[in-house]
Amino acid sequence: MGMSVGSSSGEASEMVEMNTTPLIDVMLVLLVTFIMTLPVQTHAVKLDLPHNNANNKPSTPPSVVDLEVDFDGTILWNGNIVSNYDQLARYLASVAAKDVQDEIHLRPNRLAKYDVVAKALAIAQRLGVKKIGFVGNEQFLQ
Repeated sequence: MGMSVGSSSGEASEMVEMNTTPLIDVMLVLLVTFIMTLPVQTHAVKLDLPHNNANNKPSTPPSVVDLEVDFDGTILWNGNIVSNYDQLARYLASVAAKDVQDEIHLRPNRLAKYDVVAKALAIAQRLGVKKIGFVGNEQFLQ
């Protein structure tokens, strides 16, 4: 950095340039302080996981229901076409009403729209279906 000591003619003149070094130092300290005090952003999905209770095992294993969502939005319940969401809600309500709920294996097609799968899951959650899981996830690894 260069420093201006005076004019070359020897006359005393006033220096009109502002010294910005202390301003930059203060701004850097404030920036570092701000970054250090930011809370750590945590992205978490809250899940109610079942508790392992050996005394609560059912005497008979639950039956399995295959719920498939095809690429064009067609929903299949154990291989039978579900015509609308009301029919799906009736099927899911019959599962939710059982003392020992059936396991629902949801198998969405790789090309299925997210909206259709999300609506099916929302209906299941609203009706109180507890045993639902995704199967066939290996198709998404490619």
